[in-house]
Amino acid sequence: MKKSFLWQILAAFALAIIVGLIFGDSATYVQPLGDLFLRLIKFIIVPLILATIVVGVTSAGDMKKLGRLGGKTITFYLVTSFLAVVIGLVVASVISPGTGVDVQLNDENIPSGETQSVVDTLLHIVPTNPIESLATANVLQIIFFAIFLGLGIIMVGEKAAPVQRFFDGLAEIMYKITSVVMKLVPLGIFGLLAPIVGQYGLDVLMPLMKLIIAVLIACLIQVGIVYSIALKTLGKMSPLHFFKGIFPAATVAFTTCSSSGTLPVTMKNTQENLGVSKETTSFVLPLGATINMDGTAIYQGIAVLFTAQYFGQFLSFSQLIIVALVATLASIGAAGVPGAGMVMLTMTLAAVNLPLEAIALIAGIDRILDMMRTSVNIMGDAAASVVIEHSERKNEAKIAS
Repeated sequence: MKKSFLWQILAAFALAIIVGLIFGDSATYVQPLGDLFLRLIKFIIVPLILATIVVGVTSAGDMKKLGRLGGKTITFYLVTSFLAVVIGLVVASVISPGTGVDVQLNDENIPSGETQSVVDTLLHIVPTNPIESLATANVLQIIFFAIFLGLGIIMVGEKAAPVQRFFDGLAEIMYKITSVVMKLVPLGIFGLLAPIVGQYGLDVLMPLMKLIIAVLIACLIQVGIVYSIALKTLGKMSPLHFFKGIFPAATVAFTTCSSSGTLPVTMKNTQENLGVSKETTSFVLPLGATINMDGTAIYQGIAVLFTAQYFGQFLSFSQLIIVALVATLASIGAAGVPGAGMVMLTMTLAAVNLPLEAIALIAGIDRILDMMRTSVNIMGDAAASVVIEHSERKNEAKIAS
């Protein structure tokens, strides 16, 4: 990563904060810059996911290797998500963000408590019309379609070689287009962050500052301890090198609040700055952008204890275990789009019979919390790709010897 680009990002951050604080609501005049950047990201995301996953599956070469890659990826995601919930619960127990909060409830901010059942969620992954999935940018269904398309190419063999070459070419084209769009990252950060700072300022943050601090501390623990240990021991990579390499993607995630929307930047940073192969990133990162939500898992754990503390209710150890399990599953089911974590929180609260009304308290600062948790989400995806890349290289070296 060029140092000049890093400084451009930092300058955009600083300028956005200054403009937001000075101009307040008038900072929304720069919103079109952020909207343009988001539209460009959305413009490349569907063909990029489709092409890269097909290439990732076909590059594996055989079902055995693909199964091994998938098993490692999902195991890493499940373990880190569970640890994230536990960290959130511990931090919330220590800080007690829900005690002494003097904020009135606003029922208008309460999202619907209706969520899909686990069975319906799993069934919904299978598209009835793949073309419709592509047209509506349903990421999970696109991933399902791309995986099976790749498997079909492997099973057909030589006759499907032209199709494989087509997706190889399409993936390379999308990588080039992504490189062009990434040059606008500083502009996008400025256009997205300045209106947020102008809208929220400091007034809305003060009453719930303990909640914000709790989420921030838990996110830093997840990143600074869990990911650092995994990177050092399992990925054999310096955590400092990792964080420097993934920084641009983390800043885009921070401003867009979308794991899926940040995917093109994450893929580019992971390949170019961290040295992970396209074969690994093409499979691990798109999957992570939809099912690996460690930041969301942290948020779920803290928000549940915040609710219990606010209403003066005590959660038993068995209830905390339920929270950890449900929050892990809920974070996997959360879509990689802004605000999805707050909707999934209804499932976790309902699991331990806590009032959904507490969501109205959090809604005012949810955008701030979303920025933090999304950054953690994409760093978790990138950390997984580094760990799995090292594991695959080690496995190939063992086979070669």
